[in-house]
Amino acid sequence: MIFLKGRIRAPLMTAAAVVFYLWAFGASAQLSEASSECLDCHSLATPGIVSDWKGGVHSSTAVGKALQKSGKALKVSSVEIPEAVKGFVVGCAECHMSRKPSPDSFEHNGRQVKLVPTPEDCAVCHAAERDQFGQNLMSHAYGNLMSNKLYAELIDSINGLMEYSGGALKGAAATMEANADSCLGCHGTRLKVTGMAERETDYGDFTFPTLEGWPNQGVGRVNPDSSLGACTACHPRHGFSMKLARTPYACAKCHTGPDVPAAKVYSVSVHGSIYYASGDKWDLEAVPWTAGEDFKAPTCAACHVSLVVDAEGETAAERTHRMNDRLPWRIFGLPYAHPHPKSPDTSVISVAQGEGKLPLPTNLTGERATEFLIDAKEMEARKNNMLRACRACHSQDWVDGYYGRFEKTIEYSNAMTRTAADLLYKGWETGAAKGPAQGNGIFNDTLEIKWVKQWLFYANSTRFASAMMGADYGVFADGRWKLSSNLREMEDEIAIKEALNNIYGPFPAPGKTEENKKTNRE
Repeated sequence: MIFLKGRIRAPLMTAAAVVFYLWAFGASAQLSEASSECLDCHSLATPGIVSDWKGGVHSSTAVGKALQKSGKALKVSSVEIPEAVKGFVVGCAECHMSRKPSPDSFEHNGRQVKLVPTPEDCAVCHAAERDQFGQNLMSHAYGNLMSNKLYAELIDSINGLMEYSGGALKGAAATMEANADSCLGCHGTRLKVTGMAERETDYGDFTFPTLEGWPNQGVGRVNPDSSLGACTACHPRHGFSMKLARTPYACAKCHTGPDVPAAKVYSVSVHGSIYYASGDKWDLEAVPWTAGEDFKAPTCAACHVSLVVDAEGETAAERTHRMNDRLPWRIFGLPYAHPHPKSPDTSVISVAQGEGKLPLPTNLTGERATEFLIDAKEMEARKNNMLRACRACHSQDWVDGYYGRFEKTIEYSNAMTRTAADLLYKGWETGAAKGPAQGNGIFNDTLEIKWVKQWLFYANSTRFASAMMGADYGVFADGRWKLSSNLREMEDEIAIKEALNNIYGPFPAPGKTEENKKTNRE
């Protein structure tokens, strides 16, 4: 091996790399020359990464061999795969060097290496999954959050630094770092190349791109090549395990908090109980995935993603990476549950609100922007997609009864949110809170915070508990009890401020001097 400043020359696979690879995988594995050069150094420089890759299917199965599978067992979806790729396993070069250079590419050991592989790189073999994910709300998660002015206001109210000054709380806009460390950890950041930096390593001095927004594995990450998403959000690098993606742990990273408590509800459901008791004995890598044989109860993937068949091999659910193919309702993240949007880019949606528009699929009192939402026919088709998956294990009567109960819960939770909106308007009218009519936002006052909790935490939790057989979580944890008690607290908040106004007159805006406050009361 020849060491040069900023470069290591390894034109052919060295003896050390050959010995390592044959020891690890056996003589039948085929590694490209470019990937062998990477392993020559990285088996020592980043052994954890190499070990992780070694344990995954990419390292041991050549693409051509994977293509020999047929029917439901075939996992490679691309029709046209370069001949130069088919003869090798998927190694470092096949992900980091297989396509044309992008803004984050850099010269490394005589080759152009891409720092951040994206769904476009995965699409060399998994084009259908790339296309499906691109039509998924998740792929647009960054823009759907950050391009929405109302959500941006909510983010600032949560993440912005707050100070008490001049007799009032004052909040600043959230920093990029604060957002990346919170909301954008799941939604994804925007990755931008900001320059190049030289780094000293054990193998010489190298120059690498510097990235704004990195590190991040969010589902809606905006990549340097302008593609959207990160396959590694569900299939963590560098093993890219389907087994891990089929466990509830893969989804729990982002679906645990009170705003989207799917993992918590699953953990107390019957399905969750069965998984945690016996899931270590299931076959989480079988393709297709046979209900009752390979797994005994659904995980998130069984309901939303995976190719599921029954004991006779008949398809219960098609494989899809467009998660809403089986979802007629969008039940979290917004004031009201509503039919799924037609487009994964929800930043285009607006709805009438008074004399203006709101960048939401519903306004504050629940009226829907129907032109942006799927119609009843499409809702029925998606519902049937989900129910077919359910019927792989359950009878028709069971499925119909449970789903009917869930849709009643949607009606109930939306109605309880509407009641909170009525109280919010009452508070704005009486001066118990200051809303848009007073030139204020809608996420600042105590009454407004309670309104947000009503839909963002309690209505969401109630719906998830109903949808996922986690009834107890939908009562006292963050469910129906909270929906009811929160309305009482909102009513009390208004009554207390009205009573104070009757005694002392309207309170001045925060930040007035003590002298002005005294004068106002007198």
